[in-house]
Amino acid sequence: MKEWIIETRGLSKRYKGRYAVSNLNLKIAKGEIYGFLGPNGAGKTTTIRMLLGLIKPSGGSIQMFGRSLVKERLPILRKVGSLVEYPSNYGHLTAVQNLEAIRRIIDAPRSRIDETLAIVGLTKEAKRPVKGYSLGMKQRLGIASALLGNPELLILDEPTNGLDPSGILEIRELIKDMPRQYGITVLISSHLLSEVEQMASVVGIIRRGELVFQDTIESLQEQSRSAVTIRVSEAQDALRLLHGHGIPAAFGMQESSLALEAGDDRSVAEAVRELILSGHSVYRVEENRKSLEELFLEIVGEDGSL
Repeated sequence: MKEWIIETRGLSKRYKGRYAVSNLNLKIAKGEIYGFLGPNGAGKTTTIRMLLGLIKPSGGSIQMFGRSLVKERLPILRKVGSLVEYPSNYGHLTAVQNLEAIRRIIDAPRSRIDETLAIVGLTKEAKRPVKGYSLGMKQRLGIASALLGNPELLILDEPTNGLDPSGILEIRELIKDMPRQYGITVLISSHLLSEVEQMASVVGIIRRGELVFQDTIESLQEQSRSAVTIRVSEAQDALRLLHGHGIPAAFGMQESSLALEAGDDRSVAEAVRELILSGHSVYRVEENRKSLEELFLEIVGEDGSL
């Protein structure tokens, strides 16, 4: 049975009569990398701020580690590390000095500074002023800050925003290591499906404040299954023929074309054989796969971002 690290029920946030988040039911299990996906302005950051106790929900409940966030806020948040939007660092201080300032506030052991710098790969840069860091290095330092308290849950809001391809790769690999090496559950928000697909095991898609999809990456990929289009003479008669042989088919998007699901190669081969034996001319057989990006845009509508 799964152990739920985050479970929200009917979570909502209303501003001046408009719902930024509406009736949100998130379920995030221990050890998962959960990709919280949606267009800019869909309600991702508002949700994260509610999970971190930074803003009060208008309705619904939040359970974290099996306990109510309202009733046990401080004990729960001691087990959570977060990076919301861009990290805040003192440019004239070194990485060690920046982390020391945070360590004193949260009363973490001094040894955690070296440990977290090693985790994010900044040991060799630890005594350089942060103002000389690249954006990717600053982002890694921000994640080190989030890890100082040795959290069981890490919440990252758009951690690859603004990074170049090299920086994105660094952060991606770092996040993927969290559950398997350190036992940390990760919630990562993004508007980029391509990024979430390469990190997350489970995806929740939010659209205009409402959760419109929540399942595994495999389930999302299953929905983007390909179809086979057959260009054929006399499409109406050809369709009737295939149905008569028990082969599921439908009219395609193009004129004189039929569409078959591509999951079973034998049914496609059988369809082509029966069409030719019945005197139909088969002009073309092609596979058309709906990309995950196209599926994502279908789910979120015109608000989508790739």
